[in-house]
Amino acid sequence: MSSLSDIHPAGLFEDRYRAFLETIPAVRPRLHRYCARMTGSVIDGEDIAQEVLFEAYRKLNQYDEERALAPWLFGIAHHRCIDFLRKRGVRETAENEAVVPEIVLPVIPAGRGLDHAIARMVLHLPPKERSCVLLKDVLDYSLEEVAQMVDSTTGGVKAALNRGRNKLAAMQDSPKELPVTAPEPATQELLRLYVDRFNKQDWDGVRELASADARLRVADCFAGRLDDSPYFTQYEHPILPIRMALGHVDGETVVVILHVEGDQETPYSVIRITVAQGCVVEISDYIKCPWILKSAQSISVDMPS
Repeated sequence: MSSLSDIHPAGLFEDRYRAFLETIPAVRPRLHRYCARMTGSVIDGEDIAQEVLFEAYRKLNQYDEERALAPWLFGIAHHRCIDFLRKRGVRETAENEAVVPEIVLPVIPAGRGLDHAIARMVLHLPPKERSCVLLKDVLDYSLEEVAQMVDSTTGGVKAALNRGRNKLAAMQDSPKELPVTAPEPATQELLRLYVDRFNKQDWDGVRELASADARLRVADCFAGRLDDSPYFTQYEHPILPIRMALGHVDGETVVVILHVEGDQETPYSVIRITVAQGCVVEISDYIKCPWILKSAQSISVDMPS
């Protein structure tokens, strides 16, 4: 399977791909929510959504225009998420073939309310049950559409929904929190230096923190070597007034992009910094994906010391 960096040898995404992305703005937040809930990470979810869109772009010649676009994209996303979970070591438990009684979740309208109500608990479901619950109860697709997306039958989807709903109902009295990951002190200090130098536009200082072969991914724009990118030049004139701050999103330490409006600073999006052997080895920037934080369960920003 081709990767995002295959779009252009220098890493810049080609104009035709960006034009394709401009035709599907409405579906992208929903696609991200699904991927985020499947993986348990709003950042991993966006990475998978990006892969889904690139795969769909490469397969447009196979797309049946009489079929709705969104279910086709969600079908690709389902398989991408399952692959992600398998690679991460999550194994689906054996399917229970016994018939279980129908159960109905609390009366919460399908959509964002139900999404946030079960976001953490749904992570404890096996992948197929998780996918069916998300597609049917959160995103409000029909049983027939869900069956097509997950390569199953209507009966198979009903069974998975019943099992998933039973398990969620049992969890409601004791919801489980997402673990908080704290970096090593040396990594934390490196990230603080990165943020401080970035806000000062000390680009030479930022580069000193990165390895010689550091990778950069900017959603919708670029995937390649940091040294081959116009990354810092672009941030001299960003798309909106911003400030960077260290913070946490759903327990993960990240750089939070704050939108500055007068005296107000509002979390806008995130940057994931990967550190190894005392250097920044990868930067994943999601400034063009503000919907990421709308799916987050918790967002905190460290105050300047």
